[in-house]
Amino acid sequence: MTAIFENYESPWLNDELRILQDAARKFFTTEFTPHVNAWNEAGLVDRSAWTLAGQAGLLCAEVPTEYGGGGGSYLHETVVAEEQLRAGVSGWGNQVHSQIVAPYILNYGREDQRQHWLPKMATGEMVGAIAMTEPNTGSDLQAVRTTAIKDGDDYVINGSKTYITNGQHCDLVIVVAKTDPSQGAKGISLIVVETDNPGFKRGRNLEKLGQHSADTSEMFFADCRVPQAALLGDEEGKGFIHLMQQLPQERLNIAQAAVVEMERAIGITIDFVKERKAFGQRVLDFQNTKFKLAEAKTEALIARTFVDQCLIKHINGELDPATASMAKYWTTQKQNEIIDECLQLHGGAGFMDEYEISRMYRDARVQKIYGGTNEIMKELIGRTLD
Repeated sequence: MTAIFENYESPWLNDELRILQDAARKFFTTEFTPHVNAWNEAGLVDRSAWTLAGQAGLLCAEVPTEYGGGGGSYLHETVVAEEQLRAGVSGWGNQVHSQIVAPYILNYGREDQRQHWLPKMATGEMVGAIAMTEPNTGSDLQAVRTTAIKDGDDYVINGSKTYITNGQHCDLVIVVAKTDPSQGAKGISLIVVETDNPGFKRGRNLEKLGQHSADTSEMFFADCRVPQAALLGDEEGKGFIHLMQQLPQERLNIAQAAVVEMERAIGITIDFVKERKAFGQRVLDFQNTKFKLAEAKTEALIARTFVDQCLIKHINGELDPATASMAKYWTTQKQNEIIDECLQLHGGAGFMDEYEISRMYRDARVQKIYGGTNEIMKELIGRTLD
């Protein structure tokens, strides 16, 4: 695939990260890419993929070595995530596992919780998920109805969740639940449930518009009894605060994925229009083609530089929620627009599933929805205007 930026390299890259980049690229193209079509048909990635990635040291790269992780930073996670996408693997939920679930346990969990769960997540023995969304509750997390009520030494969890990434394979799930339903956001806590619990039921693997190999599931909790030690951290009622603290990183992660997919779509399209001919000349030689790709390349570079700056701010602890919302909203919007233009330049071939641009088109649509809809992102940005 054609590289579209000849003279730009992300300013946060260093020699150590380039070594990881090369290793991750080789791993994903060798171990994952050949199976993508089969995984799409099956509706989920093979469970063995998690173990292979764990053996390669590509899980929980940000987790300290004392808990079995890679001992790196969010930059290491970024390299792994970008190389996964560059290899055409959109459905493997490591971003949720390593960049969302593991940080919750690392940052808010007690020492015994870190020691118990993180090493197993780093090897792929346990796959993590986080259960926020409910059938009637999406971006409004304060409105969750799932409850976790104390009974003796336990919590008893009741409720249902939906659209949960890694839902079919997960071995542990962080459940967003009301430990005090009378307190609104202040009554929300995070409870870790291991999925062999008899009160937990894994629902169906949901059929989706895109990202067909991403297992996305319903979950049900019926008198699911867990010890009070399953509360993430030492204090009830902190769940909403923890969610708000972690959402900027999740939104940055979505923006980073959007940038990689823009770049990939443009590169794939350049290759296509160089080879495809119409009216006796290459499709690339038409002025319209060059103008459309020039616009796309410009916008992709703007997105890359913006997201790189957000990443540097995040590493320095300076990324504010509004800027993260800007990154998530703008890049995912541009991702969809650019991929749409790239599909158009493929002509009828762009509508055929055998061409990667077709799959990228449908996979992109959810980027404007999860992690908080783009309408919510604009609302959060708008609050800074007063």
